[in-house]
Amino acid sequence: MGRSEVLKVRPEILVMQPFMKPIEAKFDAAYVVHRLYGVKDREALLAEVAERIKGVVTGGALGLPRDLMDRLPRLEVVAINGIGTDAVDLTKARERGIRVATTPNVLTDDVADMAMGLILATSRQLCTGDRFVRSGQWLKGNLPLARKVTGKRLGVLGLGKVGRAIAKRAEAFNMSIAYTDIRSFDDVSYTFVPTLKDLANESDILVVAAAGGPQSQGIVNSDVLNALGSDGILINVGRGSIVDEPALIAALTGGRLGGAGLDVFNDEPRVPEALWKLDNVVLQPHQASATIETRIAMGELILANLSAHFAGKPLPTAVV
Repeated sequence: MGRSEVLKVRPEILVMQPFMKPIEAKFDAAYVVHRLYGVKDREALLAEVAERIKGVVTGGALGLPRDLMDRLPRLEVVAINGIGTDAVDLTKARERGIRVATTPNVLTDDVADMAMGLILATSRQLCTGDRFVRSGQWLKGNLPLARKVTGKRLGVLGLGKVGRAIAKRAEAFNMSIAYTDIRSFDDVSYTFVPTLKDLANESDILVVAAAGGPQSQGIVNSDVLNALGSDGILINVGRGSIVDEPALIAALTGGRLGGAGLDVFNDEPRVPEALWKLDNVVLQPHQASATIETRIAMGELILANLSAHFAGKPLPTAVV
């Protein structure tokens, strides 16, 4: 069989974001790949290939916009690089018979590690201290005292796999751990608190590890931040949409919240400039799962889901 004949039988997929080189190479080996990122004219590319696309590979935050899904009449499978599905219309996918898969489990440890890193960096002023030394300010005096981490009261919003992994790490810091979720869980010893506001009121540090979507839009609001208080710290490794950003900025600048460590934002990569200037805030560019080992593992799981679908087999990590 000639090369042109091989190309004809390979499914055509649309890749929405870049991946590690070994994963990109495997995409190219198994599929006819059209990369929507980095092209000068996205509309021209879509006009040429949209009707032939059978698979989409995307990220959890990027997802698949509804209007783009509508432009792909032969779409069969969406493979998400991440665990969030809020940026993909799952109802429409079910109606059209489109399979959707995520990459669970492989990124849990990294996201939990990032949460603990943000807790330490924010509480102990690690980034502020780094800037303090690099700018020569240590020659003029000492940095103000930071806050202790060990023994603090940790509240976890969302006790899924990531939330549990964060709680497990917090145990090593002798933290008391409470959580809120849509229900309580009998298989953990942590304290269940029915409302988010009450959880914030009973916490020194509140970690957002919940899923995004309409049900969690802006639930970390002024009331919750006020309950967390002027000595409290907010950590977000879930979704930016869960936190009311204007309320967060107002609480930080008004002294009603002690600090924040943020890996996710409402309109990435556009982070409010008001946050840039605050020394009591640690910012990360949505990097919680961004380690070489995990990104390779996530890519391999995407490949496994695509391969299973086009072979007519069940998806290893199907959502729909």
